[in-house]
Amino acid sequence: MQTPDWDDFEQLVEQALSLLPDELAQAIDNVVVVLADRHRDEPDLLGLYEGIPLTEREEYGGLAMPDQVTIYRLPLAAMCESPDQLVAEVRITVIHELAHHFGIDDDRLHDLGWA
Repeated sequence: MQTPDWDDFEQLVEQALSLLPDELAQAIDNVVVVLADRHRDEPDLLGLYEGIPLTEREEYGGLAMPDQVTIYRLPLAAMCESPDQLVAEVRITVIHELAHHFGIDDDRLHDLGWA
């Protein structure tokens, strides 16, 4: 499959975010979603959550930097054989990383079928 250009990849991520249920989207607090080609140390990583999950926050806010979800374009494209598969994998990756924001770990995501 051909690697999507930046504009097309951004649209895929935006589409995945738009499919979140309203109550879930409204519960996201102080998170930025960014795109990158690949993680510098783990080139096969599909996505990464960096921050303080909602379940672990005490006094959070004010001047706190936002949590960050990074979605990696090149490894996602490399694992997919078709555009439809890429759409599905981007959605799964976005949901997986945002789940970490809500305090859901990889083991639980695996149990739920999202890992």
